Amino acid sequence: MLRTQKGFSVSKTLFSILTILVLIALFFRTEIQRMHHGLTLFDEANIVDNMRNSNQHYSSSDMSAGDKHWSLENGANLSLPESFEYYGENINSNEYLHYTHTGSLLVLQQGKIRLEEYFRGETENDRHISFSVAKSFISALFGMAVSEGKIDIEKNADDYVPSLKGSGYEGVRIKDILQMSSGVKFNEDYADLNSDINRFGRILALGGSFDDFSASLENEVPAGTRRLYVSIDTQVLGMILREATGRSISDYMQEKLWQPMGAESDAYWVTDSHNMEMALGGLNAVLRDYGRFGQLALQGGQRDGQQIIPAQWMSDSLRTDAPHLKAKEDERSMDNWGYGYQWWLPPETAEHPGVFMAVGIYDQYIYIDPARELVIVKLSGNPYYTDDNYDSVPKTLALFRAIASATDK
Repeated sequence: MLRTQKGFSVSKTLFSILTILVLIALFFRTEIQRMHHGLTLFDEANIVDNMRNSNQHYSSSDMSAGDKHWSLENGANLSLPESFEYYGENINSNEYLHYTHTGSLLVLQQGKIRLEEYFRGETENDRHISFSVAKSFISALFGMAVSEGKIDIEKNADDYVPSLKGSGYEGVRIKDILQMSSGVKFNEDYADLNSDINRFGRILALGGSFDDFSASLENEVPAGTRRLYVSIDTQVLGMILREATGRSISDYMQEKLWQPMGAESDAYWVTDSHNMEMALGGLNAVLRDYGRFGQLALQGGQRDGQQIIPAQWMSDSLRTDAPHLKAKEDERSMDNWGYGYQWWLPPETAEHPGVFMAVGIYDQYIYIDPARELVIVKLSGNPYYTDDNYDSVPKTLALFRAIASATDK
């Protein structure tokens, strides 16, 4: 009898524990699913598919395309160069696209499609995550808000966002934030699980506030004295944009950029649990709409006679007005690339002058060559991005230069 009671007591205890665990699992079901997705996001077998399904796993905010799409006509077919040179190494172009898990590739010249290819199951309707390519979109929105008198980039971040007082962004000029020169201490190493950028990423899985995270950072050096790539700088720009306009980034961008640009497809931003957009890299759009944005930037912000992005802003965005922002000679390290208002400025060569780029982790790119009236977009899910010491960025630059040179023939 005693054994029966004891056995019953143990069984009851186990049942209670299991019940509690089930309830916890149900209550935190979304967080558990997001955490699992985050842990498997960059698995080689699924990475490209994951890059085009962000809204299946995370909160998001939609933007609708308008009725008047920017027509992209077909131009003369362009063949991909068989190979390209990278510091004495001859690399097969198709093999490189395969190795970097390219999902899609687009080449526009004079506004016409010269090459458009899809790989690994990606289609023209898939909305692929931009990662840091989104930063250049935020720059464009900033230019509009500045022209409307809503933002003065000579003012400080906390003038617009009081919650930043007491943080590393207090007293930091907005222009310095635009130029990745905030002086804020930040570890952007994606290979380090405990880095600041990966701690930020866990907010997506576990819930939390991008704003609170941004306000927790500390200053390391005086603003405007050093360029250090700090993705949270762009997140803070998003906070400023929201407060200055009184609107969400998605709402403002839909009216001011997405529809006037003539996007063909709806797009969306990944958001936190408070509906704040991941301004530093959460835009998701189809390949050709990334191309349209690149074409708009190439044309100085103008489309069909309508100035969408202020012309002066586009010009200012591509200037380096301080020594620490200027490009150096060796493009193999992005530390040597120039930086404008959220646009990368790779070292120039005689054959490829004036090029500017939007660059996102795991090999997302918009490459713009004004001299050739050329735009190249590459969307990818490169699982080796961090393993190879990030050298896929300068290698991809070499590929783009080879494609650009092929248009001269």
